Amino acid sequence: MKYDFKKQLRSFGYAWKGIRCCIGKEQNLNFHLIATAVVVIAGFVLGITRMEWMIIILCIGVVIAAELFNTAIEKLVDLVSPQQHPVAGQVKDIAAGSLMLLSLTHIQRVPSIRMPS
Repeated sequence: MKYDFKKQLRSFGYAWKGIRCCIGKEQNLNFHLIATAVVVIAGFVLGITRMEWMIIILCIGVVIAAELFNTAIEKLVDLVSPQQHPVAGQVKDIAAGSLMLLSLTHIQRVPSIRMPS
């Protein structure tokens, strides 16, 4: 199969479109974006190291990606099951629970970055 650069660019465009359709419309994503701004400002104020920045950026990226996955799952469940159904609710709750667990795991890492060894 031949590599198609134009097709690749279109794929990136679709990906950005997906991100943009969530920003400002998904409450939990907005919360994570505000938390990201706070963490980045704190990182500059505290003068964290390059390695600490790498850890912070990785944590931010993973949590925001997980939030986008969660949003996609919720929208897909809504499409497939427009009426309330116990299994549809469980799917949404499980997806939200996995995101919460991931977020809490990452939150506990942030203070340890500035703690002396």
